[in-house]
Amino acid sequence: MSERAGSSEAQGTRPGAAVPGDDLQVFLKALTSGTRQRLFAHFLDGEELTVGEVAERAGLGPSTTSEHLAVLRRGGLLQSTRSGKLVRYRADREGIAELLGQLHSYLLAPSEPQDPPLRRSARA
Repeated sequence: MSERAGSSEAQGTRPGAAVPGDDLQVFLKALTSGTRQRLFAHFLDGEELTVGEVAERAGLGPSTTSEHLAVLRRGGLLQSTRSGKLVRYRADREGIAELLGQLHSYLLAPSEPQDPPLRRSARA
């Protein structure tokens, strides 16, 4: 088990409960920021954009935009291609579909049955 995942006791989960894989955790982390969600929305129509174009549309500085786009790329939401000095980003539809499939499997994975509730004594 990876150190990031930790033990089930340390994280308060039931023994045997599934833990998302590293790729899925990075994907979910990329989506936790409202700023990154707004930046990702610029790619929903399939457009390829540079950092400068996204920064201008979003009203953010280029370095801040670049950092957020890098997190989205590591999270599997964006792909990038270099053309000379320019880096163009676009939505990674196949990667997103794969990660959503992993999320679906994780959320619907069968868990081990829990202990039945304690019965109350008839004398109580």
